[in-house]
Amino acid sequence: MLVSLLRIRLRPYRALLAGVLVLQFVQVMASLYLPNLNANIIDAGVARGDTGYIWRAGALMLGVSVLQGVCTVAATWLAARSALGMGRDLRALIFRRVGDFSEREVSVFGAGSLITRTTNDVQQVQMLVLMGCTMLVTAPLLAVGGVVMAVTRAPSLSWLIAVAVPVLILVVGLTVRRMVPLFRAFQERLDSINRVLREQLTGIRVVRAFVRETAETERFERANRDITRVGERVGQLFVFLFPATILVLDVTMAGVIWFGGHQVEAGQVEVGTLVAFMTYLMQILMGIVMASFMTMMIPRAAVCAERISEVLATDATLVAPADAVSDFPRPGAVEMRDVAFTYPGAEEPVLTGISFTAAPGRTVAVVGSTGSGKTTLINLVPRLLEASDGQVLVGGTDVRRAEPEALWSQLGLVPQKPFLFAGTVASNLRLGREEATDAELWQALELAQARDFVTEMDGGLDAPIAQGGTNVSGGQRQRLAIARAIVRRPAVLVFDDSFSALDVATDARLRAALWPATEGITKIVVAQRVSTITGADLILVLDEGRLAARGTHEELLATSRTYREIVTSQLGSETAA
Repeated sequence: MLVSLLRIRLRPYRALLAGVLVLQFVQVMASLYLPNLNANIIDAGVARGDTGYIWRAGALMLGVSVLQGVCTVAATWLAARSALGMGRDLRALIFRRVGDFSEREVSVFGAGSLITRTTNDVQQVQMLVLMGCTMLVTAPLLAVGGVVMAVTRAPSLSWLIAVAVPVLILVVGLTVRRMVPLFRAFQERLDSINRVLREQLTGIRVVRAFVRETAETERFERANRDITRVGERVGQLFVFLFPATILVLDVTMAGVIWFGGHQVEAGQVEVGTLVAFMTYLMQILMGIVMASFMTMMIPRAAVCAERISEVLATDATLVAPADAVSDFPRPGAVEMRDVAFTYPGAEEPVLTGISFTAAPGRTVAVVGSTGSGKTTLINLVPRLLEASDGQVLVGGTDVRRAEPEALWSQLGLVPQKPFLFAGTVASNLRLGREEATDAELWQALELAQARDFVTEMDGGLDAPIAQGGTNVSGGQRQRLAIARAIVRRPAVLVFDDSFSALDVATDARLRAALWPATEGITKIVVAQRVSTITGADLILVLDEGRLAARGTHEELLATSRTYREIVTSQLGSETAA
């Protein structure tokens, strides 16, 4: 999974990576040449007192060192550009894919997990690319080149390499093998703690209202302990690996000095050659250490790449067909034909046999008991959910065949739980239509009964809005969401219980201002208050996912027992009579 992901995502950076390879090769060649020069200076210059040779060889050594430094810097720069560019592209790709997800796909992964995959997981893969470009190329070249040069300079000491290298590879291999499942578990624990923390921060009011601080603290501590335990086990392996590596290096160097010293004494090896052999041996072992470090990063990056690929491989259920249309011959018309909907994994459908027609400019209200499917029905109109059976038509076009952006341009949606983005009042309202003027924004605020409190805010339209709209009340947030939908100038306005946070007086004023101003716009309203929809042209009464009755307020009072019960419970028996 990791290899295929890197192969595809690094394709645009092949030229940069080729440059990294060339520069790293030159750098390694320079590194391998320097010990040989140093040995010659010692044996041919210092030992024989040839000052001229020392100067000439020293100047060459300085030039090679400068070349090595330049290549290292340039290779690191190119590697950083490649890794960071790939990370940027990968985050953008995940973002676009998640943006196409329906509520179904988002709920499968979880918001916290998607955030972790977009940030932490991408960062791990990005770091692997960066370190791989700087180490993974250098390490094998150093190791192999070091072996060749060491054996060439001192064949009699090469047996030390044959002993040290397998031992070091064995130590590193066994350690890394145990790390692989731990890295996977660590990412899962990271998802878990992110999910818990997100829930607690989002639901802090509920936690305090029900005095659940202690219980939620314990839940967070459990998640924290779980990730700590896994982290400790990974840390223990790291603690073992590095001292073990250093021990092998130290023992090997001691062996070189011991046996090499006896050969120098016997005249079999020159001092410069012994120094060069020690340097080459150090390069060999450091190459293995660097490779081991990369090997430790690979399992974690592989887990992250798998998690990223899961998101990228998940196809959105709500996709536009290849022959998607953007033509809506009957603007404002909304129709459902024998529509049914069942949530994935559910045994029973939420909606069954729903059929109605909302003529352009008409108001259709949807009422029913809690759990009757009102919000689900509303979500089928903008295709936030896709009908399991039947047809949903907007503007005379089946929403399955409609180009998504063209479909949404026909609609203005005010959700049950309105969300405001961090920014200003104006920036939130212009989400409906970016080119809207300030005058149009104030007009929408006037209709939504929001002008007064926006005027009182410091800055007016430029007043800051916190993330989620937490610096305004629930009623203010709802009115701003209504104003945002009005700014859009849609053919259809969809209100999903959008007046529930308003007091009765504000609700009445809003409807008195809004309904006449949107006379030519089709309105579909889910309401809990019967008083909100008594003037609707058509009222749909849902009962356990079925359309129990339809008609005007007066017609339903006369014919529908379910509707009369709803009216009686809210307005009293005299009104229902």
